[in-house]
Amino acid sequence: MKNITKTTLLLFCMTPLSSFAQKQWTLEECVRYALSNNIQIKQNILQSTSLQEDVLQAKAALFPSLSASTNHNVAYRPNAMSTINLTNGTMTSSSNKVSYNGSYGINANWTVWNGGRNHKNIEKSKYSAELAELQSEQTANSIQEQIAQLYVQILYENEAVKVNQEIVKASEMQRDRAKVMVDVGSLARVDLTQLEAQVTQDQYSLVSAQSQLANYKLQLKQLLEIHGGEAFDVAIPPIDDAKVLAMIPSADEVYQTALNLRPEIESNRLSIESSNLDLEIAKAGYLPTLSLSASIGTSNASGNHTAYFKQIKNNWSNSLGLTLSIPIYDQRSTRSSVNKARFAIQESELNLLDTQKRLYSDIENYWLNATTAQQQYIYAKANVESMQESYDLVSEQFRLGLKNIVELTTGKNNLLQAQQQLLQTKYTVLLNRAILLFYQGEELKL
Repeated sequence: MKNITKTTLLLFCMTPLSSFAQKQWTLEECVRYALSNNIQIKQNILQSTSLQEDVLQAKAALFPSLSASTNHNVAYRPNAMSTINLTNGTMTSSSNKVSYNGSYGINANWTVWNGGRNHKNIEKSKYSAELAELQSEQTANSIQEQIAQLYVQILYENEAVKVNQEIVKASEMQRDRAKVMVDVGSLARVDLTQLEAQVTQDQYSLVSAQSQLANYKLQLKQLLEIHGGEAFDVAIPPIDDAKVLAMIPSADEVYQTALNLRPEIESNRLSIESSNLDLEIAKAGYLPTLSLSASIGTSNASGNHTAYFKQIKNNWSNSLGLTLSIPIYDQRSTRSSVNKARFAIQESELNLLDTQKRLYSDIENYWLNATTAQQQYIYAKANVESMQESYDLVSEQFRLGLKNIVELTTGKNNLLQAQQQLLQTKYTVLLNRAILLFYQGEELKL
């Protein structure tokens, strides 16, 4: 058993690091990694945690505040007159050039009632914390959708590269066949020149597709916060007709579910509740405030013949105070706050309606794109098969000298266009259907 373990460790150490760096990421792995490492999401989490401290601080405002204070002063009077004292027949003189006094106190203050603002501030701070959490969820959802779009685009470009590779191979075969035909005198050299130019053009298209694929991979890598020279690639899942033609939920069904799940909707609802609470807090400005204060203190000073601790005892004092503050005229401050709070409620309600409208519009667009592309996919697939047969026939006729170079190029371009349309409809269905299901609360997957 020890030998097996040692052998395993040895093989692990001997494995090139590049084999680990070339990990192929699935869509689910990309999403999980982004949710754990994205900087913006981490910032939102920190903000939410910070707002939890505001909740604790608002709760602490219900309790009295307590503070201790002490004050010490030393005075120096260089021109002070000497004092002569007669005690028991003995005459003494003293000079009070330096004097000292000190005070000590403990103070407590408690707002007994202020129109309920303290309790409402607690609820307000809770709403703020919940809104921060919902903002974090919105950011996470947005990043997941961006990942899905980039991932599907990579899958599309990956197949586009393969299509262009096949086109280049076919062009090179036709060029090589044309060279033989020129050598035997059955094809003009000008046609060979055109075929060579077509090969160059097809190779250029291939390089462009490869560049697009690399660009989308780089964008996804950056979105995942993967830096440095580490290799990055995505896993290519098997996609058959069953996935492309799978049932698409209705727009109304998705919308009704999303109304109860999407954080942007819940955020707007909480904003309305928070605005209503702001109105109650503003109205509390019309009400009196009752506060209680208490203190204990003592002091001592130099320049007398009383002992320190006796001075502390003799100067000890206790106080208790009750303050009632009744607002009479505050220069319209409270009324303006109340009116602004009412305006904020109306704005929050309009924001909710706007968010609901935009949500339905987005869902409707996803549904329309998915259903339209799904129907187009069926015809695009049949069109590819037809164009492939036509191109194969034209290629054979060109080899026999029955078709010219223009007809051959036209047939190839028609096939390429049909293949691109098929890919576009295929991945349009997959992306839009996946997002619709995501809006219904399912995980993003293809």
